[in-house]
Amino acid sequence: MSEFARLLETEIPRLRRYARALTRDPSRADDLVQSCLVRAIAKEHLWQPGTDLRAWLFTILHNQHVNDIRRFVREGAGLPVEEIGAILTVPPNAVDSLQLRDLEKAIATLPVEQRQVILLVGLEGMHYEKVAAILRVPIGTVRSRLSRGRETLRRKMGMRRGIKADKHRRRANPGAASQAA
Repeated sequence: MSEFARLLETEIPRLRRYARALTRDPSRADDLVQSCLVRAIAKEHLWQPGTDLRAWLFTILHNQHVNDIRRFVREGAGLPVEEIGAILTVPPNAVDSLQLRDLEKAIATLPVEQRQVILLVGLEGMHYEKVAAILRVPIGTVRSRLSRGRETLRRKMGMRRGIKADKHRRRANPGAASQAA
């Protein structure tokens, strides 16, 4: 196995996670990752050793996803309910699963630009500069989309901005709330 193939293999779990978050369908996500890997292997000569392979792969995956969406819209294809039924089921009495489901639904309602940035920064832990390079936007746009996306998620999840800081302040100075009122 070549060094490039070993490096590719280590990135597959991250690619799959991001693809699943983008598509919300494990089968489509696996197809997307496979397309990404096929393109990466075919274009190996364009990758420069020593550069960030992860960012390069995420760029390929992102571009493939955009192309798939464009083709999907152009062809007017749809998903039968039978194919997505399994995705919509939730195990009973699973509070964490329900919260995660609610978060996934909230993320899914975000505009695609905000969702991509939230997933790359929040889920994948990428630096703003890498996200900007992958999405081909200025870093200020990444920051703006991330801020708006986080605020929208807080609102949809019924959270207030800085709720932990507020609780911490009340514990540290119990009389502060009555003094402020």
